[in-house]
This record gives sequence, structure tokens and C-alpha cells, in this order.
Amino acid sequence: MTNKIAFIFPGQGSQSVGMGKDIYDKFVSAKNIYDTADRVLNKSITKLCFDGPEEDLKLTVNTQPCIVTTSIAMMEALRSELNIKPDYTAGHSLGEYCALYTAGVMDLENTLKLIQKRADLMGATKGGSMAAILNASEDVIKAGLEEGRKVGYVDIANYNSPVQVVITGDDNAVKIAGDYILANGARRVVPLAVSGAFHSKFMQEAGAIFAEFIEDAELNDSSIPVITNVDAQATSSAEDFRNKMPKQIYSSVHWTQTIQKMAEDGVDTFIEIGPGKVLAGLNKKIVPDASVYNVFDINSLESTIEALKSSLASV
Repeated sequence: MTNKIAFIFPGQGSQSVGMGKDIYDKFVSAKNIYDTADRVLNKSITKLCFDGPEEDLKLTVNTQPCIVTTSIAMMEALRSELNIKPDYTAGHSLGEYCALYTAGVMDLENTLKLIQKRADLMGATKGGSMAAILNASEDVIKAGLEEGRKVGYVDIANYNSPVQVVITGDDNAVKIAGDYILANGARRVVPLAVSGAFHSKFMQEAGAIFAEFIEDAELNDSSIPVITNVDAQATSSAEDFRNKMPKQIYSSVHWTQTIQKMAEDGVDTFIEIGPGKVLAGLNKKIVPDASVYNVFDINSLESTIEALKSSLASV
């Protein structure tokens, strides 16, 4: 018997050419999501997702709306086949917008318009870099950040798992911090191919503009709790979301803490919905005893449905 279920949605970097095509072809519910995205955003999200080219798909202004559209389409396909309502939902960075849609905070058109504006602002902000840190102790990371800050700004962008964080900031500061951390025991330090220093103070102006943009956006109280990136707290108030969404652009993503919070509140089953399997891998490091399922194509959708049917029937 399943205790509690959470839907979780991936962020930027999970995209791949062809994502969602088989779901689109088989499910009217998914096709409607893509068709709406094409119309609302006045560009062919379907073509970008299904045909690329990869160079266009990986541009932030395209990546973010394409991943959100695909994840929501896959979620609607799942719900069309299985009567399932999660107890919690969350998303990694841009994936949080899928969580907000799932929880009824925004309708589809608003979700698409807001994520496109967010993508435009973040894509236009240049400068800085990011690097993933694997298997380094907290003390070493802290010391590395202190070394980097001697020459510039550097901070933690993502707390992805107990063994992975991402640092962000000025190019030289990120490099010096990364070099120090690697020299003092980290397994790997991997520079990330991004257009700028996401989730850092470089994005504060983008956050301020986004705050103005969403002042009059129609937001609802959520029907289920959303665990938000900025503080890993259960959130349901429309005004709390309005305050947190701009901050999320320049604040750290507390993903490890988000998953831990849901587990503490009784979630023992996580369903990652969207392209790729990144979050499932992180979850195994954060809550190794939890059940994790994926919905990223037809086969994984069908497997997940079969696995959950007996659990849901006994609830």
C-alpha cells in the first residue's frame, strides 16, 4: 500500500531532440498541450521538441518552454490513464512551473506565458559560469567558496543531492573555488555549458523585471502543497507563490531539502514526469529507500501505470 505520492518535474538540461513525440502521437490529452503551446507562444514548440535542431533546442529561450510543455503533456497523459492525485508536487528550477500547473496555481496558458518570459529574461542575462561539484565534503566546499570569493562572487546554485552541488558566479571565482575543491578531495568538478550564472545575483535584475511581469498574473491557491525551491517549504497561498517565483530565478535551488521535506511528511513514492531521468538518480542519493518511477516516453508511462495500479487499488 502506497503511503503518499509526489509528482516531481525536471529542469533545464533534461531536454533531447524527439522528446514527447510518442506521447503526442498516442494521447489526445498530450497533443492538446503541445498544440496550445504552439498557439500561445506563437512558435512551433512541437517542431523544436520533435525535430530540433539541438542547437536551437538548447537555447534557454527555447529549452524552458519546451521542457515545461513536454512535462505537462506527459503528466496529462498519465492522468488520462490513471486516476491519480499526488499528495505533494515539486519541480527542479523551471520544473517548478509544472508543479504549479499540476497544483492548479496557474492554468496552461498562464504557465506557458510566464515560463517564456522567465526564459527570455534568463537567456538575455550574460556573464558568469557554473560548475557541478561531485563527492566533496561540506567543509571543503565552504573553504573552496571562501577561496573563490577572494577574487569575485561565487555561491551555491543547486543543492542537488548529498553528493552533488552546483556552484555559480564570476568566471574566475568559480574556477578558483572549483580547483580548490578538486584538489582537496572532490571526485569531479564539471564546468556546465550554460549561457550565464543561473540562480545567482547575476539574475537579480531578471528577477525584479519578472516580479513586475507577474504582478497582475492570475494565480490561485494550490489544491495540493507545492514544495518550493527557494526554501523547501510546503506552499499553498497564491500570494506566497507570487513572492517566491521571482526570487527563485536568483536564489539557490534547495532540491535535496525539498525531497527530504516530502519524505519527512510521509512521501514514499516519487514519480518523475518529463524528459530524462536526472531526478530519479538524485532521489536515490537523497532517499534511497523510496520508490521512484519515471514517465518520459510511452514505455516508461505504461510501466509506471502497471506498477502503481495495485498500490492505488489498495489505498
